[in-house]
Amino acid sequence: MAIANDLVLVHVDDKPGFYARIEDITPDVKPGWWQVKLLVLTFPLQVFTWILDDNQLEGHPFTMGGTPLQLEKLISPVEKELPPPLDAPEVPVKQAPAGSSKVVSLAERRKKQPHT
Repeated sequence: MAIANDLVLVHVDDKPGFYARIEDITPDVKPGWWQVKLLVLTFPLQVFTWILDDNQLEGHPFTMGGTPLQLEKLISPVEKELPPPLDAPEVPVKQAPAGSSKVVSLAERRKKQPHT
């Protein structure tokens, strides 16, 4: 289920429509429904508040004013690259073959350069 700060792709008419970040989810007066505040990542930025149920927050399709909509929770590629937790067993790093390109860490490079 999508939660606050998640990025979502909103499908409109079964096609990708726009990206948004869920800013807040608060209970609606109707039990089982939620007021979902979306920061719509368009130019200019917009804020929508939609009233959705659990299924719609989980990505099931729904309609609004007769228009088919669906929220798709996105996983950041940065999250996929996070290092393993400290208590996880260490995986040996493979050495690059001789003559291959070297990957340079910009963060490490900045640490080594004197500040001007």
